[in-house]
Amino acid sequence: MENGKKKPSIVFCHGIWADGSCWSKLIPTLQEEGYEVIACQYTLQTVAEDVDIVEGSLGRVSSPAILVGHSYGGSVITAAGADDRVAGLVYIAALWPDSDETSQSQQDKYPRTNIWANVEIADGRAWMKHSGTEFFCGDLSAEEQRLVWATHFAPNVNLFNTTAHGTAWKTKPSWYIVATNDKTVHPQLQRDGAKKMGANTFEVASSHVPMLSKPEFVLDVIRKATAAVESSQK
Repeated sequence: MENGKKKPSIVFCHGIWADGSCWSKLIPTLQEEGYEVIACQYTLQTVAEDVDIVEGSLGRVSSPAILVGHSYGGSVITAAGADDRVAGLVYIAALWPDSDETSQSQQDKYPRTNIWANVEIADGRAWMKHSGTEFFCGDLSAEEQRLVWATHFAPNVNLFNTTAHGTAWKTKPSWYIVATNDKTVHPQLQRDGAKKMGANTFEVASSHVPMLSKPEFVLDVIRKATAAVESSQK
């Protein structure tokens, strides 16, 4: 803390085929640097339910907070970010549905990515096949890819067609990391989102999971976001 200004807290919001452990390469460093950090654990049932979990998590850390959303987590922070306790948004290879869009309708505007040929529907959920890790996290080692698959959590098949109120990037400062080698969320969807929200934009040659394949790059962007929010405090 400098000049009486408090570091913003950081609240992580994961995507589908993931849980809070996907942030494991970032959290220890940020904690050592003095940030309050929490990784949300939600059910991937509906966007509204997941937003409720995020709002509850905001109550466990001090304000102001920065929401960091990966992939579908971008849909979550777009709604949850309307909360007054949120001062900024960091999108990582993420969706960013506008008020008239769902996660699915937004993706339908872009070419279908390779991951979707490697998904199996079972028990009402969309599971990633073993073959899908190549298109989800193909720049990780084989060992890490196996770990990603073993810990992946499948979303409800209708998750992307659900919505929650709020389009926070219209009023909150945003940062966006574009993963240029992404085969899960189309890179042009990412670039268009960053442009539309007027985000501070950074591109990295990464698969869909730069927080695992390029953690130092992602940490640097988060630091830039926290520094900007901290400097804006009165």
